[in-house]
Amino acid sequence: MRSGTQLRIAAFSTAVIAFAAFSSGALAQKKYDTGATDSEIKIGNIMPYSGPASAYGVIGKTEEAYFKMINEAGGINGRKINFISYDDAYSPPKAVEQARKLVESDEVLLVFNPLGTPSNSAIQKYLNGKKVPQLFVATGATKWNDPKEFPWTMGWQPSYQSEAQIYAKYLLKEKPDGKIGVIYQNDDFGKDYLKGLKDGLGAKASLIVAEEAYEVSEPTVESHIVRIKAANPDVVISITTPKFAAQTIKKIGEMSWKPLQIVVNVASSVGAVMKPAGLEFSQDVLSANYGKDPQDSQWDNDPGMKKWNAFVDKYMTGANKTDANIVYGYGVAQTMVKVLEMCGDNLTRENVMKQAASLKDFETDTALPGVKLNTSATDYAPISQLQMQRFKGDKWELFGDVISADATN
Repeated sequence: MRSGTQLRIAAFSTAVIAFAAFSSGALAQKKYDTGATDSEIKIGNIMPYSGPASAYGVIGKTEEAYFKMINEAGGINGRKINFISYDDAYSPPKAVEQARKLVESDEVLLVFNPLGTPSNSAIQKYLNGKKVPQLFVATGATKWNDPKEFPWTMGWQPSYQSEAQIYAKYLLKEKPDGKIGVIYQNDDFGKDYLKGLKDGLGAKASLIVAEEAYEVSEPTVESHIVRIKAANPDVVISITTPKFAAQTIKKIGEMSWKPLQIVVNVASSVGAVMKPAGLEFSQDVLSANYGKDPQDSQWDNDPGMKKWNAFVDKYMTGANKTDANIVYGYGVAQTMVKVLEMCGDNLTRENVMKQAASLKDFETDTALPGVKLNTSATDYAPISQLQMQRFKGDKWELFGDVISADATN
């Protein structure tokens, strides 16, 4: 028979064990915000499936297909992704309407990869006010990297200003006295690129002899190209979305004009821009990239591109593999899945942003070698490297080294 002291010790030990078990259980408890459960993660998206930037709509379709592939493989930590994507027709007022619907009616955990600088500008304050992640926005405007003012907004691709500075650096070396004509979209998207170009040119910004701003509501930019030609520039830089980039290249070709042409990365798709413009007119056009071109034979045996090809063949049967937007959609969706995996069972909005700001040397299957995603609480710009490319035949050819955006400053 045990003494009273022994009984008290035994009781105390039992209590300690029970408390420890309770504590570890409490620590292991799952944490959810609106849009997440034991079985589901609800993700919202806004994309221009119609309107002047509808060429980008395939990005949303690619993301939908990628998440379907993930769900069929068991989901993320046992949870299936419920991807809800709406059309805003590249219209900021419509984007606001769709963002409110996603947050207040659909009750999504986060808004992922909404496309367009104007649309994202229109919804940024609303989503930050609601403390809903506006994550990996599909625009390279510099203002997405501002965690102090907008902690719930994060970009994904290289910034437009940094990209434009790379073009400026190239021109100062290869055409130091070349006169420059610029066509740009008359909104934050176009103005961000234009600022980067002028900053990169520095004291030689006066080389820009023609600036033509167009509205997205215009059916064609041909008259702008005619006015640029009248200034007789040696270089034409097209800061446009795909529809207008194709029109620019085609009009320059039809006028038998031979300036050096540069198209921005977001308008460099072979399928959506170069082929519609006419391959004969697209030769020697320059751009820059951070993703692999599926038409480039150097990636035929690349493990990442083999996965991409298998994905397209199975989940996007009949899709145009020359469309760089499919490469983009795959890469950003893969990044989103990585962040959700890092969240584990803590699927709060705060933790989503914390994990998104903790990427370390993450490489997507479709990124160029040397292009790695890194983020921190003070740096919300995951990708900051690009490589110059020249259009030859029916595809882009990379040249030079992978350039860090920081190296242009």
